Amino acid sequence: MSRIGLILAIFATVLLLGGPARAQDVQAGQRIFRSQCTLCHAAQPGRNLVGPSLFGVVGRQSGTLSGYHYSPAMSNAHLTWDAATLGRYLENPRAVVPGTLMAYVGLKDPTQRANLIAYLATLH
Repeated sequence: MSRIGLILAIFATVLLLGGPARAQDVQAGQRIFRSQCTLCHAAQPGRNLVGPSLFGVVGRQSGTLSGYHYSPAMSNAHLTWDAATLGRYLENPRAVVPGTLMAYVGLKDPTQRANLIAYLATLH
């Protein structure tokens, strides 16, 4: 992702949260990733686990990472993983992609979601 793309992703995250502009905490997002995501997802390119690698996820189309077998629901979702879509999905995956195989129930705290998305935006 280009620097401009990263800036736009972070700006969209701020808009998703509403209110005054707040800086997201990438390090806090990395801690959230390590504690809640690494059981199923890797941050390294080409390293798929139970879930696909999240390297380069921001800006990617859902269900398109080569080498990973997606559920039909995810393959047919036709979403672009921008900050707003990731925010909705991370809050309640099954509401955004009914039929997803992702067992995660969601990250309800909007600040934690914004921090996690800010971290994901650095994975490029």
